[in-house]
Amino acid sequence: MEFVEQENGSVLTLALKGRLDVSSSKAAEERILALIDAGEHRLVLDLAGLDYVSSIGLRVFMLVAKRLKSVDGRLALCALQPAIGKLIEIAGLEQVLRVFSTRKEAEEELAG
Repeated sequence: MEFVEQENGSVLTLALKGRLDVSSSKAAEERILALIDAGEHRLVLDLAGLDYVSSIGLRVFMLVAKRLKSVDGRLALCALQPAIGKLIEIAGLEQVLRVFSTRKEAEEELAG
């Protein structure tokens, strides 16, 4: 799993690349939660480079959303591969996770 961070005003975008599964989810969770603990409360996860998400990976998204909610923060996911979008839909998480087609849309929503 690879992470690329980009600040855009008050919004931090974290591009994830690779697979979010049992072997990478712990590191992803620790990295993202550390960012939140360091004060990042508007977070976009750009999933364009994410090839696969397991149920454990979905748990990471939910944990991040819960942590951000507890600090009055906001989370947006963007640029999902079709299979990942379908997985989020099947799991019923689109009602909890804000999903945008593009990074620009997600960043604008959180910046406003």
